[in-house]
Amino acid sequence: QEVKSIKVGHMNLSGSYVLFNQGEPFLIGSKVPAWQPKNAPTDYNQERSRKLLLNKKEIQYLFGKSQEKGFSLIPLKVYGKSGRIKLEFGLAKGKKKFDKKEKIKNKDIERDTRRELSRG
Repeated sequence: QEVKSIKVGHMNLSGSYVLFNQGEPFLIGSKVPAWQPKNAPTDYNQERSRKLLLNKKEIQYLFGKSQEKGFSLIPLKVYGKSGRIKLEFGLAKGKKKFDKKEKIKNKDIERDTRRELSRG
């Protein structure tokens, strides 16, 4: 049922990430609603962690990169290819505190300029 739901595009990746548990990659925080809620098992959990299938070399490379300080594996998109479900994810580095402050400052400046232009 999950496969049908994902192929139709009902999977939600917002807030999800890839975590390594005992050397195996798992997708955490994604939501896959039941294909047919009436026929779903009573104990169906749409937010359960899902194991990812990767090559041994890929696992070793990504595990090493994800252990570096500040790096995370973030899923970008889900698509189907030749009957299989593929997950594309990227290696992302979190923002530092000064980056966040700078972004807020730029938003404030942009908002103020729009406000001034609309008055003028």
